[in-house]
Amino acid sequence: MRVDSPLPAALTEPAVPVRRGWIVLFFSANLGVWMAFFTPIQVLLPTQVELIDPANKEAMFGLVTGLGALAAVVANPLVGALSDRTCLRIGDREYGRRHVWTLLSAVLGAVSLAILGQQRTIGGVAVCWVVAQICFNAALATLTAAIPDRVPVEQRGRVSGWVGIPQSLGLVVGAVLVTAVFTGNVAGYLAVAAAVLVLALPFALVTPDDVLPRTHQPPLRPRALLRSMWISPREHPDFAWAWGTRFLVQVGNALGTLYLLYFLTDGVKYADPEGGLLVLILIYTAGMMTTAVTAGRLSDRSGRRKIFVIWSGVIMAVAALLLAIWPSWPMAMVAAVLLGAGYGVYLAVDAALITQVLPRATDRAKDLGVINIANSAPQVLGPALSAPIVVHLGGYPTLYALTAVVTLLGSVFVVRIRSVR
Repeated sequence: MRVDSPLPAALTEPAVPVRRGWIVLFFSANLGVWMAFFTPIQVLLPTQVELIDPANKEAMFGLVTGLGALAAVVANPLVGALSDRTCLRIGDREYGRRHVWTLLSAVLGAVSLAILGQQRTIGGVAVCWVVAQICFNAALATLTAAIPDRVPVEQRGRVSGWVGIPQSLGLVVGAVLVTAVFTGNVAGYLAVAAAVLVLALPFALVTPDDVLPRTHQPPLRPRALLRSMWISPREHPDFAWAWGTRFLVQVGNALGTLYLLYFLTDGVKYADPEGGLLVLILIYTAGMMTTAVTAGRLSDRSGRRKIFVIWSGVIMAVAALLLAIWPSWPMAMVAAVLLGAGYGVYLAVDAALITQVLPRATDRAKDLGVINIANSAPQVLGPALSAPIVVHLGGYPTLYALTAVVTLLGSVFVVRIRSVR
């Protein structure tokens, strides 16, 4: 049931809390998609690029990830806008506007990963990774919209906490899968592709997806669609500040994590950098899982969002400063705990906050896709900023000091949002 309204169910505010089974399947789908994002970036792609061009590994890895992130910037809001307008009818049966996109994107993304593992040139790696990014950002666009589509405001902190966990847990599970269970890059890519299908498809096949009647379908005009990607900061200032704060925090996250494997190799000089990376990921994930759901629940109960976001940024900034000042293995483990704890709070509460500043119910997926540009664009800027800093401008201490500053600014600017406490 939904709040009484002349609008169809697909466009009304949810009133009934989602059940545990829905949250479990939603968690699983997000876990599969985030595994597909982060396992290649943190483990498979750096190894593959280094095997192809060891002398220019930093620049080539930055090129590949930057192109993928650029594709993500375009794909996420575009597919979100298309899903907002999807009215699918096959025979006598009508289908919802989200799940068909999730289903197709997961399948095509899995195929692209399988092909990616076979590539032996930087060009081939870049093309396949761009296709994978398009597919998984399409899936992410429709999954992200499920929260404002189906979860009441007073439950969104808790649900966002559970959904935030897969962002790091997906990397842990993926890293274990491709380093301990399936060895070798080709087998690793195939394992991640299979995991995406197993984890993501049940949500799209089993859970309800409200149908959008054709009488409420927004027009699909290319020029108008492109114009709709611009959301006026003057008309919707809270949305603009939410986008800006998310962008800055994610720039800090990209700066701090993109070259982590190389940091352990060249900065810390850890004897087993791949094993060390896995240990740090496990510690980070433990810290994140400890705080994400708890922070979300506390935020729901208090009705407050901004104070949680601010303190999460302070904690993450401290973690980055520790890496800048003391680049050692013990300090890296301490920083991983703090970074995970801070990021867990941030993901849970900021995600809930963002759903409360969306301009229109008719454009939820598109608007969240615009927000997701703030997640993807830093993956373009990250390599562009990180590579010259590491190579020419002071190395890893400078990189992590900049990470701290940017992250702190992103969290503090959340005070400019007026419609959410």
